[in-house]
Amino acid sequence: MSRLSNLGGLATGAMASLLMLWLKPAYAKALNAEQPAETNPGWVTSWQASPQPVWGEEFIFPTNVPKALNNQTITQYARVSLGGDKLRLVFANTYGDRPVTLGQVRVRVVSPAVGLAATVTFSQRNRGVIPPGGQLVSDAIELPVQNLAQLEVKTYLPETTPVHSFHWDGRQTSWITEGNGSALPDRSAAAEDQSTTARLLLSDIWVQPRQPATGVVVIGDSITDGATASLDNNSRWPDFLAERLVPHNIAVANAGISGARLLSDGMGESALARLERDVLSQPGVSSVIVLLGINDISWPGTAFAPNASLPSLKALTTGFEKLVARAHRRGVTVIGATLPPFQGALPDTPLSNYYQADKNRLRQQLNQWIKTSGSFDAVVDLDTALQDPTAPLRLLPKYDSGDHLHPGDAGNRAMAQSVDLQQLLALVGPNNLRANDASRRVGIPDSGRSILASPSQ
Repeated sequence: MSRLSNLGGLATGAMASLLMLWLKPAYAKALNAEQPAETNPGWVTSWQASPQPVWGEEFIFPTNVPKALNNQTITQYARVSLGGDKLRLVFANTYGDRPVTLGQVRVRVVSPAVGLAATVTFSQRNRGVIPPGGQLVSDAIELPVQNLAQLEVKTYLPETTPVHSFHWDGRQTSWITEGNGSALPDRSAAAEDQSTTARLLLSDIWVQPRQPATGVVVIGDSITDGATASLDNNSRWPDFLAERLVPHNIAVANAGISGARLLSDGMGESALARLERDVLSQPGVSSVIVLLGINDISWPGTAFAPNASLPSLKALTTGFEKLVARAHRRGVTVIGATLPPFQGALPDTPLSNYYQADKNRLRQQLNQWIKTSGSFDAVVDLDTALQDPTAPLRLLPKYDSGDHLHPGDAGNRAMAQSVDLQQLLALVGPNNLRANDASRRVGIPDSGRSILASPSQ
């Protein structure tokens, strides 16, 4: 595998921390040859919040959601990456054991300026039902939105609704209010309102772009989920990547889950278990960036998994190879990312043993395999990009959120800014790859009626 070029530099004092991308020329050429003749744009996933099962009170972290909702409205905010002339909203009841009734849903554009609003319908009805273990996709919504537009989605739940599925760490404040507030304008928070940073029910936003487009999904753990990104500021690293890619008609969807692992379930299903749902079945996806493995390596022996053993390098590499093979069978290219440094991670917490020397050795061995095995279509060297050149086992202080594991806003921006767009566009640009439209992926009819689909296991 030939190295085409170094990706853009990150200033680190007198030194530059370079992010490198290697492409497989033969595979890229084969994909280029499959460029379709049609030019009509299809549907593309432009925002995502991967569902997780709600855990019990015995877990180390609180859920930050009520056990059930009834006659209440959830107000959530989501910034799409790529804009378009039409939208579809996807609601998930992935881990629920009974149907969930949506009494009314309203979507409104709130930035860059307050704009149009629309009532969301399902088979031309205001009410919709999400089946247990399944999804509900809305009708097409005539609501033009710009790139990077912030949307407000209000969902009224008229019946008792146990909360079994959520996305725990949305890094965005949502509100739970009494009664049907779906059609009401914004108001100041009242004393009885509940706030949460978890996502409830809303799992995906699809757009119909104005020009042929494609999508990249970033699947990862808390580093991708944005665990220490500024609240309500869209400063996760996929957010910054989206700002760079949307002018090139590439959407970016964030499939990060805090506590996610490649091989095993954790604070959500393993990446191998959720790959179909969160990546391969997403409309328009042509490539996936994979930043996973640090929790597989570091959870054993901590309060998360006190009796677990450190995985072998072979187990980790086999897991990645399975992921890549499944993606390739669906025509999706895979960009592997090396694991950033984490010496001294999570000090003065119940997880202060998250970092250990043997865990770091395994991380370095895995990073070497990611860079040299040839298993991926491209490699992003985040380890080099984020490390302190004077102490390479640690994050550069200006990129460190303070917990020595997660990058802060500056580190997240640096991860995205380091990507050489020319090399990335060569791999995933819409002029080179087929953007899979949603009607082929999940059977959406031309009439735009809603569908029910159970997620693949």
